[in-house]
Amino acid sequence: MLEYEGVQITWLGHDGFKLKKDRVVYVDPYQLQSAAEPADVVCVTHEHFDHLSVDDLKKVVGPHTTVVTIAACAEAAKGLGPRAVRVVKPGDRIVVEGVTIEAVPAYNTSKFRAPGQPFHPQADGKVGFVIGMGGIRIYHAGDTDEIPEMAAVVGVDVALLPVSGTYVMTAAEAITACGAIRPKLAIPMHYGAIVGSAADAEAFKKGVTCRVEILKPEP
Repeated sequence: MLEYEGVQITWLGHDGFKLKKDRVVYVDPYQLQSAAEPADVVCVTHEHFDHLSVDDLKKVVGPHTTVVTIAACAEAAKGLGPRAVRVVKPGDRIVVEGVTIEAVPAYNTSKFRAPGQPFHPQADGKVGFVIGMGGIRIYHAGDTDEIPEMAAVVGVDVALLPVSGTYVMTAAEAITACGAIRPKLAIPMHYGAIVGSAADAEAFKKGVTCRVEILKPEP
């Protein structure tokens, strides 16, 4: 766990994070191994099993939780019995429990399951999130390549960026993306569970000019 400007940032492994100050916010919890603190807000970037993990969401979602996600995840989220499900698409901005949530595009431009078939098509409307809480802005990029829309993600204090390649940015591509986003702090993610290794995180750290923290997962 890292504390940044009073906000606790915990990497849960893979793309999963818990953010905590006055509220508890999870993003894409996956493979949680221990009892989890109940969520005020859960953000789910897209419907793939390692992001919309119903078994893991059951551990954090309760009757006082609001789930923020895209339309493709809405029915599964409603089945968990949260207080509300807020459906968003790229470009939306909402406020939940005093937490500001902006949905930003997340898609592939160079990672394909077959010719012309990206793992994360732009047309699907999958998202990353810019989460404003505790006076700071935290960008969780979701599963994405380096894309032009990242240049519009401005005023970010912390950027959580995938680095493993295969389905998302490589470390080299994440370095370029970080240069466009210009966060004060960057934290690599999307490695060590399905694809990627600590070497990808180290390569990313060596290539950027901003502060980088490589966190240990706390499942």
